[in-house]
Amino acid sequence: MTASILTVDDSSSLRIAIRIALSGAGYAVTEAADGMEGLEKARSAKFDMIIADLNMPRMNGLEMIREIRKLPIQLGTPIIFLTTESDEGMKQDARQSGATGWLVKPFVPEQLLRVAAKVLSR
Repeated sequence: MTASILTVDDSSSLRIAIRIALSGAGYAVTEAADGMEGLEKARSAKFDMIIADLNMPRMNGLEMIREIRKLPIQLGTPIIFLTTESDEGMKQDARQSGATGWLVKPFVPEQLLRVAAKVLSR
């Protein structure tokens, strides 16, 4: 069975790069352009993993994660932040909000695939 991954980022070029990397490795990718859209998609379908930006319009990544963690359908879903932020305090906030891990942009596609494989135990 193919793992289903939701990617949430306000940069369309970054969403495309993430989609190319993940779909090329056999993952099914669903995209959202901001935290609000990501939350809507997380309410309507079960994902095996979520990759989210931190700084986005309408709803930032921390707010989105807090809301997703309240959804029974996403119980236990790993959430990885992919962001330009590297501050330790911000990482701590992310962990407390329910993030599973953290990748700093710019990312190398192989690095993203290693994280996905590890998180999804593939």
